[in-house]
Amino acid sequence: MAQGIPDKIMSNTALIKDLANVAKDAALLQGVLMRIHETPNSSELVTYAPFTLFPTPVPKAVFLQALAVQTHYNTLVDKISQDPGFLEEALASTIAVDDFTARLFRIHQQILKEGRSQSIVLGLNRSDYMLDQGEDGSSSLKQIEINTFAASFGGLASRTPDVHRHVLKVAGKLEESRRILDNNPAAGLAKAVAKAWELYGSERAVVMFLVEEGQRNIFDQRYIENELWKRNISTVRKRFDDVTKTGSLDQDKRLFVDDQEVAVVYFRNGYMPENYISEKTWDARLLMERSLAVKCPDISTHLAGTKKVQQVLASPGVLEKFFPDQPQVVEQIRATFTGLYTLDMGPEGEKTVAMALAAPDRFVLKPQREGGGNNIYGSEICQVLQGVKESTERTAYILMDKIHPTPVQNYLLRRDGPLKISNCLSELGVFGTYVRKGKDMVMNECAGHLLRTKSSEHSDGGVAAGVAVLDNPLLV
Repeated sequence: MAQGIPDKIMSNTALIKDLANVAKDAALLQGVLMRIHETPNSSELVTYAPFTLFPTPVPKAVFLQALAVQTHYNTLVDKISQDPGFLEEALASTIAVDDFTARLFRIHQQILKEGRSQSIVLGLNRSDYMLDQGEDGSSSLKQIEINTFAASFGGLASRTPDVHRHVLKVAGKLEESRRILDNNPAAGLAKAVAKAWELYGSERAVVMFLVEEGQRNIFDQRYIENELWKRNISTVRKRFDDVTKTGSLDQDKRLFVDDQEVAVVYFRNGYMPENYISEKTWDARLLMERSLAVKCPDISTHLAGTKKVQQVLASPGVLEKFFPDQPQVVEQIRATFTGLYTLDMGPEGEKTVAMALAAPDRFVLKPQREGGGNNIYGSEICQVLQGVKESTERTAYILMDKIHPTPVQNYLLRRDGPLKISNCLSELGVFGTYVRKGKDMVMNECAGHLLRTKSSEHSDGGVAAGVAVLDNPLLV
């Protein structure tokens, strides 16, 4: 394991068993928790969130590059959200065939027509990367996607550094334990929410977390809530159903849910078609968008995070449009792009289809969906594209070069999972926060990081999807 944990520790079965027990107890002590799968609504039954036994080596230069580019990504997302012409052009082919994106776009159009009620914009996003291994052995940072909606695990990532520090100390690796970085995205995310709440200007008003019915990952959210309570900012947890039944706007468009004024709506639900179970759910989303409450994300920022927008941004000259006098910013962002290709109807799309069918293992086919587990790989790419290649349905997808990270050996600790060594691949996420009021960017920060690791036998899926586990970078 390159500059990580020596093989003699990795292969010592008795020591690994002891360390795994130490690690699980440390995770429980630190509050790296999830509710159990069988009873997601019961606060009585919890377990540790899945995590790696050891931290994963990450080259320091590439890690610092990811942190440095984050504020530029924040600016880019915000500029896109303010450019209705760009969004309309970028998403034109997608909304013609993807009903979910089309519904979101119709809300966006309605808000534009009525005029935005609130000039305060709050962005909490996470840009995800893998380290692409070059033929010369070098690693380069390549973006997988940017999440502008419900970017999770900021809470739990704040609690994992101490777990790995403790495991390394017990394993006799004191020097390595000191190389685990402090990381507190929960505080960083809450700081931005608090700023938006303060600018809203009503001490009575609450921050509303809009959440799912069954929430295994509740503790991840609770850490952010607790950071807000520390600042004496009241938080409430509501579902779409609560907004449907009790949500209303007064004549000033202030949003009330259960008779409480809402200063900030923090969406942790609403990014997948199945979250909208009826027309009433869509009405509730529109009600919140029309309101004076600060939305995180607002509808245009939600659309800015779509895969199609990601693909369009990689086209020549597009980044320059958003950063006309900042070639160095364009260069920093573009350096993180991998190959992204359109499937729109026409010669360019035809070329993409032919390229994908000729060498499907080189690519990933991505639909316009969030939440992990949606991407298409290998021979399945051929099946999907053969079915849609002659029709506009193919424009619901984009094609992306497959990134090839170097596998690293580790143990993945899961409740009821076997204790076995796995070949693992890691994904680095960087949290970004920004608050804008009118034309003024009041805050633009990098708020911490998240490392997730999965067995190399799995192509796709995050922690919430049950595939990846939480990890920490060990900078080398």
